[in-house]
Amino acid sequence: MAKFSYLWSNRVKPPIGSLLFLKVWLKRLISLPELTKRNIRRFKLIQNGAKISETAEIGQVEIGGAKKLLAIGSFSFLGRVNIALHDQLIIGDYVCINDGVEILTASHDVQDPLWRHKKAKIIIDDYVWIGTGAMILPGVHLGKGCVVGARAVVSKSVLPGDIVVGNPARPVSTKRSKELNYNPCEFLASNRCWLVG
Repeated sequence: MAKFSYLWSNRVKPPIGSLLFLKVWLKRLISLPELTKRNIRRFKLIQNGAKISETAEIGQVEIGGAKKLLAIGSFSFLGRVNIALHDQLIIGDYVCINDGVEILTASHDVQDPLWRHKKAKIIIDDYVWIGTGAMILPGVHLGKGCVVGARAVVSKSVLPGDIVVGNPARPVSTKRSKELNYNPCEFLASNRCWLVG
């Protein structure tokens, strides 16, 4: 969930004693344990050097490597994601990364007789949507508003607005709208009970 202080300062304030007031506060109490877990997770990542916006949503991420290599922008959502940080991972604003996604900033060089690591930075621009179970490989740059289909394996950069699917990921003929103005974090029920009741 978003940082507790953000949710509190932006919370909906129904009239005290109304049915809506009771309903909203019941939902908030139910969501409190998850809110606490996510804020502890965020705090630990930041303590280890990650740069995370107070409005970013951090799900049950598994992150190996130096946390200082991670940056997550405003209103971005990460579900159950596995990240290997050997190089920088920069995630922009309004990004949605679904459950089961794997992001790898390093691999082994199959041409190297010593099979050494080959690492490269990954950049994910604003409004990117990465579908369930996709894999993003080292050195990839995902352009603004592109979509990575479920289970796609992305080994090459994706242009803004492109929709890629498959293994290896290839663009389909359709492009995404250039006018994007949504917040993936608004769709989370746990946030809605704080922000809209």
